[in-house]
Amino acid sequence: MYLSKSPGILRSLTRKNLIWEMPDRPGEIFLTFDDGPIPEITPRILEILEQYDARASFFCVGDNIRKYPEVFQQVKEQGHTTGNHTFHHLSGWKTPIIDYMADIELCNQLVKSRFFRPPYGRIRPSYINPIKSDYEIVMWSVLSGDFDPESSPEKVLNNVIQHTTDGSIVVFHDSIKATERLYYALPRFLEHFTEKGYIFSAL
Repeated sequence: MYLSKSPGILRSLTRKNLIWEMPDRPGEIFLTFDDGPIPEITPRILEILEQYDARASFFCVGDNIRKYPEVFQQVKEQGHTTGNHTFHHLSGWKTPIIDYMADIELCNQLVKSRFFRPPYGRIRPSYINPIKSDYEIVMWSVLSGDFDPESSPEKVLNNVIQHTTDGSIVVFHDSIKATERLYYALPRFLEHFTEKGYIFSAL
């Protein structure tokens, strides 16, 4: 189970330590993509973004950077921001802190970014301060649900259009399981908000 929009009470209680949205940036939307880069999906996302002159932030799994450095380089060359998503896509609920921090550092040797997003959005409160000493922890205000095989492409599009507003941080995924829903929703989402005068910015 997941929520398409992060609860306001949660954002209020944790906003000193976690970035959920960019409320001081009216007229801008912050697209993010998790779990790549992979050659099957990421280059196509870059093509779609280019059509709308959109910039985004890619939270990368270190092992994917290792396997596909040319795709990672393409993301950077096209003006997008990259962030740390651990090396092995570890859960912050299940992984001991010493192993979790080591995996973040292993990823950072490749991604070299001050931005970090915990896989699955899961992180123990006790892990926040150690991570925050070196990184800005980026969560999200809108979750597309493109990873969910039970969701339709139309529902994913409706999720993001319904919940996105000024300064929203929106999550899609450059992963194989998201392909059908991503390819349907992303260009329509970009078109919808471009027509409303919004711009798409990287963190």
